[in-house]
Amino acid sequence: MPAVLIPLAEGCEELEAVTLIDLLRRADFTVVTASLTKQQQVTASRGVRLVADVWLEDVMHDDFDMIVLPGGLPGATYLNDDHRIHAILKRLNKSGKAIAAICAAPLVLAHAGLVNGKTIAHYPEVLHSNEWPNVMLSDDAIVIDGNILTSRGPGTAMDFALTIIEYLSNKKTRDGVEASLARTIF
Repeated sequence: MPAVLIPLAEGCEELEAVTLIDLLRRADFTVVTASLTKQQQVTASRGVRLVADVWLEDVMHDDFDMIVLPGGLPGATYLNDDHRIHAILKRLNKSGKAIAAICAAPLVLAHAGLVNGKTIAHYPEVLHSNEWPNVMLSDDAIVIDGNILTSRGPGTAMDFALTIIEYLSNKKTRDGVEASLARTIF
């Protein structure tokens, strides 16, 4: 099954992080959560405490099929300020692996230079077209452009996780996870 890295930073959006972790694990993906600091406990944007599986340093050079960046502020800012996150993003992108970001986290992809010439979704007011003229900013809930998957925010987290499941596996796996949630499949 696919292996996915989800870095957790202080101030991340917990609804996005937990939804992504939960649904990807329901699809039997190997999901590794990694804190930016040695202290594996992270306090998310609304005060929810999350405990990462590992310290980022321990998985820096591991092989993953995808990295998914949860948004939220200041979480996305901390991800963006971490040189290790940029290094992992660039390494995975160079290998043609999938890169995903939701909410404010597409800003990290922009700063890493991974979305020039691409269309991305983002949380309103986080990215501005005048600051990123080589990036096509979309109001769509979810955008897939090549190996880059982006989504708008907390309200799109479940659909984004299901989209990632389908992207990394297939529609049957997505439909199975979605049915187990007692959601109506559209």
